[in-house]
Amino acid sequence: MSSATNDDPLAALGELEGLPSGFAATRDGVDALLRDRGLRKTPPELTTESVLRGACASGVLEGSRSSAEEIRSGTGDETAQAAIRVSAEMLSLVPVLRTAPLQAFARLHALAAKGILRDEELGRPRDGESAERLRTLSRRLLTPTKAPAMLVAAIVHADLATGTPFASHNGLVARAAERLVLVARGVDELSLLVPEAAHLRLRAEYESNLRAYAQASGTNGVHAWLLYATEAYTVAAEESPLRG
Repeated sequence: MSSATNDDPLAALGELEGLPSGFAATRDGVDALLRDRGLRKTPPELTTESVLRGACASGVLEGSRSSAEEIRSGTGDETAQAAIRVSAEMLSLVPVLRTAPLQAFARLHALAAKGILRDEELGRPRDGESAERLRTLSRRLLTPTKAPAMLVAAIVHADLATGTPFASHNGLVARAAERLVLVARGVDELSLLVPEAAHLRLRAEYESNLRAYAQASGTNGVHAWLLYATEAYTVAAEESPLRG
């Protein structure tokens, strides 16, 4: 492995079999969707709808039993309300993610767990190992990389979801952080994709690949998760309010 690759481990992951073509094809499809819409005016209501769809899906993935209507109205169960709190402030954290990822992760957790955990637990890692894992992930985000932005988003998601650095709501934090990376790195600047809905639609594959990411040794689990991500982001475009 070259020294350049050693200095850019995310780019090295992007060279695994099937990923260069997979991410390139997915990005082309997403760009075509967004470019077509870009020829017309995109009202802010579409971003709002995308975020709401994401909150509904993320809440269900986190265990909410509320209907989409209940989640949208803010009358859902505790988990649904946590998803709505995250969605309401999430996009304001894009500039924070670019410069201080640890602060963005902490704020996402504080929003999700507000009123559920004790105040001193909000936004704080569970232990020293969790704190170090978050610092490592933050350094990855602040280090220049040639890896596709979608790959970076997928790694952030999986690291937060499987590392469970916070005392609760790690899935909500992980899926919100994934969306933020897609926005911050220029894949989806208006946040019109709905990756959370894609993960819900592909729930069996989503959950099994996250387990593989957490449990597998070497790069096998990571490779499987990233191959899944190329499919999930295609579905995220299909779930966009741009599609109706």
